[in-house]
Parts: sequence; C-alpha cells; structure tokens
Amino acid sequence: MNKKFIRFDWALKKLLRNKANFDILEGFLSELLRFDVTIESILESEGNKEYEYDKYNKVDILVKSSNNELMLIEIQNESEIDYFQRMIYGVSKLITEYIKQGEPYGTIKKVYSINIVYFGLGQGKDYVYEYRGEFFGLHENDILLPTLMQQQEYQVQKVSDIFPKYYILKVNNFNDVARDTLDEWIYFLKNSEIKDDFKAKGLDKAKEKLLYEQLSEEEKKMYERFQENKRIESSISYTAKQERSIEIARNAIQKGFDDQTIAEITNLPVEQIEKLRKEYF
Repeated sequence: MNKKFIRFDWALKKLLRNKANFDILEGFLSELLRFDVTIESILESEGNKEYEYDKYNKVDILVKSSNNELMLIEIQNESEIDYFQRMIYGVSKLITEYIKQGEPYGTIKKVYSINIVYFGLGQGKDYVYEYRGEFFGLHENDILLPTLMQQQEYQVQKVSDIFPKYYILKVNNFNDVARDTLDEWIYFLKNSEIKDDFKAKGLDKAKEKLLYEQLSEEEKKMYERFQENKRIESSISYTAKQERSIEIARNAIQKGFDDQTIAEITNLPVEQIEKLRKEYF
C-alpha cells in the first residue's frame, strides 16, 4: 500500500522553511544541479511573505547556499503566457535586492532560477531544461569570452558563468519512469509518492518528514483546504478553457471552416463540433 505524502508545493510553503527540514531541499537541489548543496539560510522575498494560505497558485522560496549563492525555487500551477519574462524579472529583481547601495557589482553572486511548472510552457518534449546561454557574434559567429583579468577576478571561464542559470521542470511531461536519481525527484513532484527503492538525496528525509500522518490536526485541515482549493481552481480553469474553445469553434463554423480543422484549432472532439454546428447554425 502506497503511503500518502503531501504535495511538494504545500511543503515548500509551510514546512521546508524550517531548518530541521533543510536536508530535503538540499537533496533536491543537489540532484538537480549535480553538485552538493548546503543551505545556509532561507531569505525573505516577496513570495515568502505570509498571505491567506489557500488563495495562491504559485509558491516560491529563496535559498542562500553555504557559498553565498542564491537559489530561487518557484512552483507555478496555472498557465501564464509571459512566464519566461517573469523568470527574467524575478532574477533581476533578486539581484538588485541583494546588492547594497554603493557596493561594487563584482559582489553579485551566482543566481540559480529553478522553475517547477504544472502547465505547458513553451514547446518541447523533455521535462528538464537547462539554460546554457552564450553571446554569439552576429557576423563572425564567434563566442564572446571574458578577459584574462575577468577570468582571474571572478573565477569564470565563460561569460555565461556570470549570468543566471535557469532550470524548468515540466513535471506533466514526465512519463513516470525513473531512470536516475533526478527522475526520482521528478516522480515525487508529479505524484507525491516515493517508491521504496528510490535513492535520491533528500528523499529519505522526505519519507520521514512529509508524510500526511506526521502533520498536526491543524496542518491537516490547512492541507485539505489547500487540496480542495486546487481542485476548485482546476475546475474553474478547465471550464474557462472549454468556454473559450467553444466560442472559437462557433466563430470558425461561421467562417466556413470544416470540422477537422476546427478540432485541430480548439482541441475539441469532432463530435462536439458537429453538435455545435447543429445547435447554433
């Protein structure tokens, strides 16, 4: 019988800010970034501040590692067309918040932006994407490199080593087959389940600390309300999308599009489009 674990986004909002639970986050970050991460502290950001706990559809947490690097983890449930731009804004705002007035820009530390999304973001079949941007010359197609002085001063080999590194985990694309330890974390993020043979760093601690049965009665009530509101939000979102698809289908019918083309545009079944054609035209 599978044990019931709480969702990672709720744990991130309520439990993982506790120093006693840092080992769970450290395990996840270590598996994703492929080096051992030790958390120094959880810092305050706009998303960390407490709001009415059952009225959010995104969660973020700001981690400061033992070597002073900043790691912004954000979980987003609802689709946003401008999410890429929000990623850039979030990192830019973070950098300006954590450099003091009058300090040299060289004091800026590496920032990791980790985005866990439960919606279709961009186009792609993979479920983990890593940003590896470089500056390419438009005419010579060469790569802009840091000067020797810059390499020595900032301990970098490439210009991209100075810039934020972005990760996107499209958990809904995951096929539930864990091929490695990072996949074990993705499996947990998608299903809120941890299999007995999983070995990923941090998941052993998650087994101990994120069990539903471990919550206090008050926390259980909060979590159940969170789950219920997620179901309501999902239903509202689905209904809105359906209504929009039907509206587009009606307009397409009026303009003379055939049923198959309308189905491809709206993702509605051909049978529903045929019914709309009979009902309204």
